[in-house]
Parts: sequence; C-alpha cells; structure tokens
Amino acid sequence: MMKTTSHNSSRDRILTGLLGAPIAHSASPAMHERAAEALGLRCHYQLAEIAGAGREDLKLLLEGVRRLGFAGINVTFPYKEAVVDLLDELSPGAARIGAVNTVVVRDGRLIGHNTDTTGFARAVSHLVTASAHGPVALIGAGGVGKAIAFALAGLGVAELRIFDSEMAKAARLAKQLESQVKTSATQSVEDALRGVAGIVNGSPVGMLPNLGTPVPENLLHADMWVADAVYSPLWTPLLTAAKAKGAAVMTGRELAIYQAADAFELFTGLTPSTAEMGIAFDAVMAKGYSASYAA
Repeated sequence: MMKTTSHNSSRDRILTGLLGAPIAHSASPAMHERAAEALGLRCHYQLAEIAGAGREDLKLLLEGVRRLGFAGINVTFPYKEAVVDLLDELSPGAARIGAVNTVVVRDGRLIGHNTDTTGFARAVSHLVTASAHGPVALIGAGGVGKAIAFALAGLGVAELRIFDSEMAKAARLAKQLESQVKTSATQSVEDALRGVAGIVNGSPVGMLPNLGTPVPENLLHADMWVADAVYSPLWTPLLTAAKAKGAAVMTGRELAIYQAADAFELFTGLTPSTAEMGIAFDAVMAKGYSASYAA
C-alpha cells in the first residue's frame, strides 16, 4: 500500500545515493531503484565512495547534495557520526543517538535521520519478544552500534551490556542510555555475555575481507539469539557458529532491507514494498557481491 506525504511525492524521477567507504558493491542501489520502479518512478542511486574524507570534504559533498537536486543520501561507515554537526537539522531520534544514516533535502535544508534504529527495531522485535525481553549484549558502540542500542532500549529489553574495543566509546553510549534502560559498559566480551538472552554484533568484525568473529565460539549456546549487522558475507563466522550451537539467528538482511525502506520513505514520501526490496537484495547476494556494512 502506498502512502503519500507532502515532499517529493510528485516527482517521477528521484536522485539519491550513498556516502561511505567501502561501498562499491552495496546492495542499496538495487533496493532503492527496484522499490521506485515498483511504484512507477525512476530512481538513480549514486554511490560516492570516498575514503578518508575530512570535515571540509564532507561539507563540500553535502553542499553538492543540497544543490544538485538530490532527494537525499544515505551515509554509512565511517561517516555516520562525522556528518552530524554539518547538517541544518536533526530528527529527534538522530539527535538523541548522535549518528545519522539518512540525510533528507527539504526546502534547501539538510535534515539528518537514523533509519538504522527504526529498521533494526522492525527486524529484531520478534527475537526480543520471544526471549521475554531478556538482557542483551551489544558488541560495538560506533555509528551502527549506537543505533542498535537505542532500538533495543526502545523495545524494552531488561538490560543492555555494551562492549567495544575502545572502552570509552562503550562508556559514553551506556551513559547516553542510562535513563532509558539498565545499561553498563563491560571490559570484556565474556562479561557482556554472562547470562544474556541475546547478542548483537554492531561492529564491522566479520565483514569481508575480515573473517574474524567478535564472540568466541565457546560462549555461544542454544538458549540465546544472535543477530549481526554485517551482511557481507550474509552468514558471518559468528552466525555460522551460533547456528551450529542451536541458537536462533538473524542475518544482516532484515536490517539492510528495513533501514533502506524507511530511508526511501523519507526521501520520497512513498511507502516502498519491502518484498520488492528484498528481492533486489537477494539478487545482489546471489551474484556473490560483497555488500557494504549496514549501508
């Protein structure tokens, strides 16, 4: 079903894109362009793979987005936090999180949103409910980790334990969330996992070409659920090991599709078909391409 809002909905041609690195084989262009086609629109989704961009570089890129007819762009690793103070306005959710993955151009203004949060909440809610909202361990407190943490808090998990290789990042995120959920920053993965109902990898560990895992296999068991934000590869070493132990698992597919769907709606004012976006995502995966991490 299609829903319209006031901005961009009259356009039959849409220009959007993705800023980040590495993104050369992202599934996002296929998902957005197929969603538009299903609605009778034409969308061009431009990849802007730029590594090592500094503040001035990002300002110039965003100014181009503002002036060149873009409906908006997605932002992925490593710029989700770096763009925050370069925008004209933030949605309440993005402001709370301090990370942006979707920038909408509206009336010449750049407005930051975070559809990683809304997308992950949609994707993981059934696992949280099935585990009676039990404690969750989050690995990674960067841009996507922050979004996941806020999604889990919003879903009402009993407790959130955060581990990051940079302890200070985990501590800052725990502080941000202390009024919403019982939360702590842990000094080790082992501490984070003790007695949890679920685990989420919000770090890039396991993303190609890295074939590591953020969680030692011996800590996994059947009485937990395990989700990964990485979708390149779809079956990360963490998920493969968790499935072998009998744990319920969720690949990065659902997050990728739902965050893209929410971004598409912000860009266009139209509700896309997640089924169509899923078909496009699966086609990219079937071709054996590596797709970008939580893009």
